[in-house]
Amino acid sequence: MESLNLNELAAQHLAAARLASNGRSSAKLIGDHTKLLRKNLIALAAGATLQDHESPGEATLMVLQGQIEFRAGAESMTLDAGHLIEIPPMRHGLTALEDAVVILAVAKA
Repeated sequence: MESLNLNELAAQHLAAARLASNGRSSAKLIGDHTKLLRKNLIALAAGATLQDHESPGEATLMVLQGQIEFRAGAESMTLDAGHLIEIPPMRHGLTALEDAVVILAVAKA
């Protein structure tokens, strides 16, 4: 059995995101592209974006730290730490309004 300290992992990847040219750093938490469930931690420096892209399957996004703007279709919403949303099955993206860490969970059929 393995335990992950999300606070330590978030701090490490946020430090890396601040130094990265694209303002991002990520780590696989659970699963991979061959598994039915995948969870990734994604750290974003303020202003960094995940460009609009198609949903890879049923997914949720939880904001662990910071604040983001989440976009889906013509709608957008601001999410703070502690917020969890189900990602709609449409093109979507996000921007870090301040340094932020999110956890993306994807379940594939």
